[in-house]
Amino acid sequence: MPPDISSLSGGSLIVAWQLKDKNVLIVGGGDVASGRIESILVADAHITLIAPRAGLHPLTKHFIDNSDRITYHDRVFAGPQDLADIDMVLTAIDDVEVSRQICALCRERKIPVNVADIPPSCDFYFGSQIRSGPLQIMISTNGRSPKLANIIRKRIETCIPDHAGEAIEKVGELREKLKERAPGVGGDLGKRRMRWMIDVCSSWSMEELALLDDKMIARLLDEGWEKNQVPRLEDVGGHTKKASANATSVRSPSLLLPTAVGFVAGVLCSAAFLLTRPR
Repeated sequence: MPPDISSLSGGSLIVAWQLKDKNVLIVGGGDVASGRIESILVADAHITLIAPRAGLHPLTKHFIDNSDRITYHDRVFAGPQDLADIDMVLTAIDDVEVSRQICALCRERKIPVNVADIPPSCDFYFGSQIRSGPLQIMISTNGRSPKLANIIRKRIETCIPDHAGEAIEKVGELREKLKERAPGVGGDLGKRRMRWMIDVCSSWSMEELALLDDKMIARLLDEGWEKNQVPRLEDVGGHTKKASANATSVRSPSLLLPTAVGFVAGVLCSAAFLLTRPR
């Protein structure tokens, strides 16, 4: 059933913004700025940090001293010249007027900007985030209630299976190896490749997927993809204490509980419960 068009408003476009090798200016060096620095370093970007040394948070000092991707200037924001060759700007300072001036300069130059604690001066929000390796989950209230976003994040975090980050890494490796065997985009081969990956992710537990290594991936492709079936972990040389002793040699995905789908459903149910319970 199509969505109610009148309800399609009031949100943000949540995307995974690729900042690798981009130049990000951060103005401020306090507690909030230290969190911004960590988020940008995770995204493999280069940081220009402008803040007087006297106000630096200990974590900010740690990042400056230990990262080769931070260029630090011990001073205040100097004006438009600080925006040269900058792809994104984040401000985290107590001076509201200066923050708004920086925002205006950025918007004149069409540079995406986030001004901490001033939602109208933000082109995007950070939200409350969960991160485990390549797994990233963001809970956003669109600037309305960061504290509630943090509470919801903590509840959702308890639903995430152990080894989820490692499992995603290994599935990514499996997917790349499969694309080498079955290259191309779209078409019948692409559909079969997608369906087989779905069957593997649905049939194997997070713990099992996290155990994959190069040899097991090769055997999984040889004995699974090439034969259009999904072998057990043990069938490709893996072992786990949680593996079922009564499992059949080759599992039919249609008869198994889809682990990934169940996990997502659990997360959504938890979020729905939190948003609707009376307080």
